[in-house]
Amino acid sequence: MLLHVVCFKYRADVDTAARAQHRDRLAALQSLDGVIELKVGGDVVRSPRSYDTALVITFPDRPALDAYQTNPRHVPIAQLGVSLSEHIVAVDFEI
Repeated sequence: MLLHVVCFKYRADVDTAARAQHRDRLAALQSLDGVIELKVGGDVVRSPRSYDTALVITFPDRPALDAYQTNPRHVPIAQLGVSLSEHIVAVDFEI
């Protein structure tokens, strides 16, 4: 299995409503083929090193992750994240 982790640091001008909408759209990806488990949430610590939103998805294997990356429901949400963020980090690892 693979764990896919993405963290979003939003631009300062992105308001609370836009952040919540982004998290809601990320959460809706739970129903995509190949997604075993999906969690998304906002940071509660708010330290200087914190990111604003984290997305964690479990996939059965690399082909499922690859299919997710190009899924037509995922792509516009990924593009939205890019448009809202000043920085995005990601890591994918086997579990």
